[in-house]
Amino acid sequence: MGVQYYGADSENGDRIDDPSEDALFMMISDLNDSDNTFVVVQPDEDEPVWFTSVAVLDNGGYEIVRRDTTRAEHEVTTSTSVNDIARDLTIWMAARHFPGRTARQITDF
Repeated sequence: MGVQYYGADSENGDRIDDPSEDALFMMISDLNDSDNTFVVVQPDEDEPVWFTSVAVLDNGGYEIVRRDTTRAEHEVTTSTSVNDIARDLTIWMAARHFPGRTARQITDF
């Protein structure tokens, strides 16, 4: 089994380690306004330097929070598209720093 860099936890106790875009889509799709209102994704560390969350809004749609203390980022947005949220979060998380993760370099030949 590989190293786990981050995990997604929902209010109802579901957890997915290193979730893919599809897994995030499923977790967000499973949210409701009664007993499973949010999903939080953050590194598996004692004091994580970043996190993102998705919460159900009372009037429909979702609130998305992205916070990264190492980059002084804090953004709160809303959306109604689970597909867009899952894609955007996957891209955002890919740009985060994970101690112990080897950096990948892409070059053109």
